[in-house]
Amino acid sequence: MRTGEPLPSVEDVLAALATGLWHWDTATGLVTVDAEAARLIGLPAEPATLTEAQTRARFHPVDWNEITGVVRLAVAEGTLAEVRIRIMDGDGDVLRVVRSRSKPSYDPERHAYELIGTLQEVTEPTPGTAAGHNAVTGDWRRSREAFLLDAGRALAEARSTAEVLRVAGGLSMPGFSPDGLVVFGVEGDRLTVIGQHGHHPGDMGRFSEMPLTTAYPAAEVARTGRAVYLSSPDEYKDRYPVTWPLAQHFGRRSWAFLPLTVAGRTMGAWLAAFTHPVAFTPDERAVLTTVARMLAQALSRAGAAESERELTEGLQRSMLPSLGPEIPGLRGAARYIPTGGGLQVGGDWYDMIPLPSGRVALVIGDVQGHDVRAAGLMGQLRIALRAYASEGHRPDAVLSRASRFLHGITQATGDDPAADLRFATCLYAEADPPTGRLEIARAGHPHPVIRMADGTVMMRPTTGGPPLGVDPDADYPTTRFTLESGETLMLCTDGLIETGGHDLESGWRRLRTILEDHSGDLESMADALVQGVHGPSSHHTTGPLADRREDDIALLLLCRPGEGCGCGDTVALRPRVRRSLLSVAQDEPERIAEARQQLRELLHDWASAEQLDSAVLLVSEMITNVLVHTDTDALLLAEVTGAGEAGRRLRVEVFDTGDDLPHMRRPGELASSGRGLMLIELLADAWGVDPRGEGKSIWFELYEPGCSGAEASEGVA
Repeated sequence: MRTGEPLPSVEDVLAALATGLWHWDTATGLVTVDAEAARLIGLPAEPATLTEAQTRARFHPVDWNEITGVVRLAVAEGTLAEVRIRIMDGDGDVLRVVRSRSKPSYDPERHAYELIGTLQEVTEPTPGTAAGHNAVTGDWRRSREAFLLDAGRALAEARSTAEVLRVAGGLSMPGFSPDGLVVFGVEGDRLTVIGQHGHHPGDMGRFSEMPLTTAYPAAEVARTGRAVYLSSPDEYKDRYPVTWPLAQHFGRRSWAFLPLTVAGRTMGAWLAAFTHPVAFTPDERAVLTTVARMLAQALSRAGAAESERELTEGLQRSMLPSLGPEIPGLRGAARYIPTGGGLQVGGDWYDMIPLPSGRVALVIGDVQGHDVRAAGLMGQLRIALRAYASEGHRPDAVLSRASRFLHGITQATGDDPAADLRFATCLYAEADPPTGRLEIARAGHPHPVIRMADGTVMMRPTTGGPPLGVDPDADYPTTRFTLESGETLMLCTDGLIETGGHDLESGWRRLRTILEDHSGDLESMADALVQGVHGPSSHHTTGPLADRREDDIALLLLCRPGEGCGCGDTVALRPRVRRSLLSVAQDEPERIAEARQQLRELLHDWASAEQLDSAVLLVSEMITNVLVHTDTDALLLAEVTGAGEAGRRLRVEVFDTGDDLPHMRRPGELASSGRGLMLIELLADAWGVDPRGEGKSIWFELYEPGCSGAEASEGVA
């Protein structure tokens, strides 16, 4: 080239040096090559754009894995990525060997690597020979570092023995990847096969239960803790003639048996077998030894984690009952789901206790915390509750005694008195199977929920006291109501409600939608609640459980067989009645607000919003009149009957045990009372006062638009 002439282009220079250019973008999955690079990888000598799959088909599979590892390492270190690549022809033979040099980069926004580099043909000595390894020492060492980095990360992330074995089976070592892998364990004085890759499952049976005294390399390694390297079949046959026939038919050419050692103890052996001869140079032995150590650590961690999970799940399950035999007149279903964190134990529980009276006690609760301490307290508290219930105490007395018990066993004895203090929420319900009557005492726990026969779902407010263990002298008042035929009672801990970013209010709305939309049996209803909140489940108590959760969950469903409950039993010609019952004591005027809310939930699908407001106003007036003008408690009964185009009827009755009958008055304009009956007469479709044997009831009726009084009366006859 004469002075002053223009410089040749880069493409011309590279072509003169038989060097091609290639560009790989993992975001698009495309590889672009120029004419020389296309020729080097066995394509026509012209520029081309290939997919990753098309490019991978031209490279040796091991070398493709090396490229990805080297690229990550080069980006992390800010260095060049150098690797040798065997180019394969259509018959699976090596066409040529090329060297790739590139400066890869990583785009965090696209989460993608981009590589721009050169390809140049090199002479590749025979794999496995000393000359071959000396020629690629620099590249091989860099590939080794990238491989060990990736292998260590993958093994560290494996959480089970099966996952560790899967990762080990997928390892592609730089330059001498094994074609068969076996992990041996030791049980007593015998060798066992934990897992394998590259063999048929039946082929390993002859090596299982092999005595450690057998003249077999894996047995020797497990016995002595020293590695065995066999570079050729002749060496294997000379050193282990007795067991050579066992290995001969696999057709391998070299073998490495390495000890799996953790904390100075050999727990087994790892076999890496090769179909081509391997000299096992110091570098290769170093890689195999490092992998064996990482594999041993991963297997040890996975085994410990699996034992821990098995122990803790067994502990938790032993603390939870099965629902036992069916209860005449009632059906039940339950779920327990531990949190996915830590030991997967916690303080949530449920119980079903047969009582001497023939009744059944339902218990659900939640001890503060998700650790072994919480699980231990839960077990003690559950036993105490069963004991108090079996003694025949009423629900309020059972919770009072349980609160004193928990307060006593959680008293701290250290410098920080609050460190070990724990409390528990609990709901205790006593059910009478023949009648469906329930008596409920509640200690800071979420309210029960009722799903009625027509699919209406209502939260059933109940009186309660503080959580157990907070105040040893606390009282727990009892709420009584009846579970009607076809209705389902749901009890749950707050883990079912407050998860996925929900609070009590929004979580309750989500559960209400699931219950109202469900049309299957009781077991599928329990599954729908769990899966609707957390997704598919995988374990079992009395039914499927979910496994990785934000909080423990206990769920208990109880239904009285009948149309609509999903128990599988039905009651013929049963009228469709929606009913709510609530008592308001003289010292509980705040429960009037609960009565209003309960009536709104009962009438959530009422056609007339104006009538709904009227009904709420009248209920408030009627209960207030009882509390103000008598010395007795008020009992509210609200029923919705009828269905179809004719509309429905709402009948509300408020009972009290007072002797004086109410009478209509004409209060002056400035009077502060005396308008209750006037409002009832003005807003109700029908009303009246009925004397009872002891006390009286005042009632009113509202007819949904399109429903006449006669039609409504026929609907409840």
